[in-house]
Amino acid sequence: MFRFILPALIALTLSLTVPVSVQAQETAITDTIGRQIEAFQADDFDQAFGFASPSLQSMFRTPENFRQMVTQGYPMVWRPAQVEYLDQRTEDGTVGQKVMITDQKGGVHVLDYRMLQTEEGWKINGVTLLDSSAVAV
Repeated sequence: MFRFILPALIALTLSLTVPVSVQAQETAITDTIGRQIEAFQADDFDQAFGFASPSLQSMFRTPENFRQMVTQGYPMVWRPAQVEYLDQRTEDGTVGQKVMITDQKGGVHVLDYRMLQTEEGWKINGVTLLDSSAVAV
């Protein structure tokens, strides 16, 4: 009888812990993105730069260079009117989070955040602006 109960208990335990860990990952990733956007809104580019992955930090070298890239290339992220998190997925070992941002003028932008898990937590490893008309929301 124990031969049947033990596998059932193990299966039940795994079924309860896997959704929790997936939900914890999703929450940690959206929290990272949200905290960076909050830092942008406060013009705290030192803090915002800290949410970038080591490779992005190496590429931009300083928070000031990072500020110039964000304010000129991604103004919708710097000053969003609304932020909505869409699907999160893993492809070829890379975790991606789609985010729909409505800018101050009402324009809708969909961005694909590539995330990297580090010892310090999740970091943003790149952002791609998608064609928002082709994205199902």
